Amino acid sequence: MRIATTVPQNDLRLVKDAAKSVERDGYTMITTMENKHDPFLPLAIAAVETEKVELATSIAISFSRSPMVAANLSWDLNEASRGRFVLGLGTQIKAHNERRFSVPWTPPAPRMREYTLSLKAIWKSWKTGEKLNYEGDHYRFTLMPRYFVPESQGFRLPPVTLAAVGPAMLRVAGEVADGVRLHPFCTAKYLEETVMPQLKTGMARSGQTREAFEITGGGFVATGPDDEAVHKLREWVRYRVGFYGSTPAYYPVLEAHDLKDLGLKLNRMTKAGEWDQLADVISDDVLDLFVAAGRHDEIAGIIEKRFSASADTIYASANSAQAADLPPELIQDINRITTPFKGYETD
Repeated sequence: MRIATTVPQNDLRLVKDAAKSVERDGYTMITTMENKHDPFLPLAIAAVETEKVELATSIAISFSRSPMVAANLSWDLNEASRGRFVLGLGTQIKAHNERRFSVPWTPPAPRMREYTLSLKAIWKSWKTGEKLNYEGDHYRFTLMPRYFVPESQGFRLPPVTLAAVGPAMLRVAGEVADGVRLHPFCTAKYLEETVMPQLKTGMARSGQTREAFEITGGGFVATGPDDEAVHKLREWVRYRVGFYGSTPAYYPVLEAHDLKDLGLKLNRMTKAGEWDQLADVISDDVLDLFVAAGRHDEIAGIIEKRFSASADTIYASANSAQAADLPPELIQDINRITTPFKGYETD
């Protein structure tokens, strides 16, 4: 099993030492998010300061950038890292697209399908020299003068992984992407009954193999050296479950457990401005659906039981703003857990 963790994004001067430490400890991947800060800039630093660890956006927001812009960013990071970059994309919700980024909103699954296919068409044109000719309902790329083709050192093309929660986006990920980034607001039941069948449907459409398709995430991990540290992270997760559960886009996960009424209640609380009370309505039973929790001396077995049947890569820290502090020997124990994913086949 592969393990991802974070580096600081609030201060780019901290990235160099943090990235070297992550690689030295044996983590598989460094991931960045697009919340308060740009997700690509820290990875540019990590790309030239590390040698082995993979680098991934988890996630970069897609529709606020043209696929051509995302293609250029990804190509340069892949070249700088010598083929270690993975582009993780997500759509964000309608309100953020229209009111935070001021970009049009259309049904996201069909548009993300074209976004991914156009990215791959651009990269293929750059690598092989063949004419760029992608035309869809949302994107059209038919001009690529030789002067604007970036240099290539022959590394494998960047894999594209898509954030997905609902059935339509899960099918798109299975069909056209190289992996899926599951939201931590996910349960084992939702994974088994919804995520896996929809991914398999998409993969069957394109002939994608499970061995070349990476499944990342699908739940929170809360761990630490002692019970106090675990409890602290569980409480952080409790609030996140309340926060995400208040968003209608995530109701399908709650519905799998007949908990839509909880989502409606949480949504009413946010509209009333009761943000600081969301955690109060998340019971321990509900919390346990979303989090694998335990001390460092017991978490490997808990992770194996919770994730190994579906996930290939886990996020080592429940709190994405706080890098994990797993001991190297624990990382090795988690690495030994067998999963279906064997490696990307982007070329």
